[in-house]
Amino acid sequence: MKVGIIGCGSIARQRHAHEYGLNKNVEIAGFYDFVADRAADMVSKFGGKVYPTVEDMLSDKDIDLVSVCVANAYHAEITIKALKAGKNVLCEKPMAVTYEQCLEMVKTASDCGKRLFIGHNQRLTPAHKKAKELISSGKMGKVLTFATSFCHAGPESWGIDKGKGTWFFRKDAAAFGSMADLGIHKIDLIRYLVGDEIKSIYSEMCVLDKTYEDGSPIDVDDNSVEVIHFRNGAFGTVTTSWTQYGGENNQTQINCKNGVMKLYMDPKYSLVVTHPDGSVDNYDLDRIQTNTDKQQATSGVIDEVVDSILSGRKSILDADSIIGSMKAVFACMKSMETGKAVEI
Repeated sequence: MKVGIIGCGSIARQRHAHEYGLNKNVEIAGFYDFVADRAADMVSKFGGKVYPTVEDMLSDKDIDLVSVCVANAYHAEITIKALKAGKNVLCEKPMAVTYEQCLEMVKTASDCGKRLFIGHNQRLTPAHKKAKELISSGKMGKVLTFATSFCHAGPESWGIDKGKGTWFFRKDAAAFGSMADLGIHKIDLIRYLVGDEIKSIYSEMCVLDKTYEDGSPIDVDDNSVEVIHFRNGAFGTVTTSWTQYGGENNQTQINCKNGVMKLYMDPKYSLVVTHPDGSVDNYDLDRIQTNTDKQQATSGVIDEVVDSILSGRKSILDADSIIGSMKAVFACMKSMETGKAVEI
């Protein structure tokens, strides 16, 4: 399978290109970036060729799949173009910047008979998959409450454009701040684990510390807290931050009728299950990846997408299973505007 990568920032470099290179069923055809030197640098590291325009890449009949790794504001436009050009698409999160765009992306994929995947890697970590298995089996009983967090020092030290000028801080390019950059992972993860849809969501977002070079606050939130009610009664919080200046917090606790699950909270065990009688099951499955890891382990996203296409099976990364998470993101934006919980 030949693939093309559109956008050559850090996510393309550290995740997509790296993981395509490890998959024996994939050949990287090439790269496009509006900064041509970035694409040339990727070619020197991963092979393929530089495509001068998006259209040139999409007109290459040998390419079966493209990764869309551009700024959020351009996800929908490029994804729709790629689908109409007959390509399967793996689009980075968040899916798009309006709910209407999300719906159009899913509809276009269906109309064109192509696959659309969204890169929600947290569904694929070994500890999260094991937690899903335990909940789905009924062993843990009903999910009662949860608290999940994704907090780090911010995107300005990780993105391709280092410093306070990063596109992540600009509303015209990112549309959202920490709530959708980090919170979309955790909102989607909780939907996936609970196995139900969100009934209502309340969100508060603020800018506490991030500024542009001139000292003015950034356009989007650098911290957020969401309070979520599921239709089946499960209730809990999502916390995000770009101002955790000392390590990273990417953890989840789920309190069930038959015990407590702690995910990526213990330094040794990625999943710890404590039962009502005090007995404990420790699962040493993996370590959560952070943006500061020098050696990135594979996220599983590329392998999942490629295998799903080649085998023709459904995937947990199919866009139609993730669109409910985006609906919650837009409800968060409305909640912040109105100061009230939003029914979904």
